[in-house]
Amino acid sequence: MIQIEPASSECWDDLERLFGARGACGGCWCMWYRLPRAEYERQKGAGNRAELRRLLGAGQPAGVIAYAGEEPIGWCAVAPRAAFTRLERARTLRPVDEQPVWSVVCVFVARTHRRRGVSVALLRGAAAYAKSLGARIVEGYPVEPRSGPIPAVFAHPGIPSAFLSAGFTEVARPSPSRLIVRRFVDTE
Repeated sequence: MIQIEPASSECWDDLERLFGARGACGGCWCMWYRLPRAEYERQKGAGNRAELRRLLGAGQPAGVIAYAGEEPIGWCAVAPRAAFTRLERARTLRPVDEQPVWSVVCVFVARTHRRRGVSVALLRGAAAYAKSLGARIVEGYPVEPRSGPIPAVFAHPGIPSAFLSAGFTEVARPSPSRLIVRRFVDTE
């Protein structure tokens, strides 16, 4: 059984265990979309780690964690789109309309639990979490594999099949390899 819980300062030790010494991927600590590039690069590693910890300590929406029993096995970053400064600058990920959305920007699953439905559970949990905080629409930006499996490091935004299985629908395709998908949680 996979359980999904909102990330908070109380689960910090679990996030550290899940992300490991490398901060999930090269010192990211899920700050890539939240910070301007220069700031992200300057504080890569320990600084990004401290920033995620600060976010959780401040009680700001950051994401959800998947558990198998007591073991943290996955993470999904979700928050109002405005929290992700890089989305505002991304030419291919411009808003499709004026609707306020919550954005899913990262799905991370521990290597030992990949290909077991954890991503789908995380996406469903992220949508439920966002809804509980007043979201009407949850949006994601998955990467379409071009040929064969996509390397894990490039799959952090998620893949279309996981989003579609979690109840999202494609609303735009700004490039051949990038989709914008939505789940309307206010009608559920």
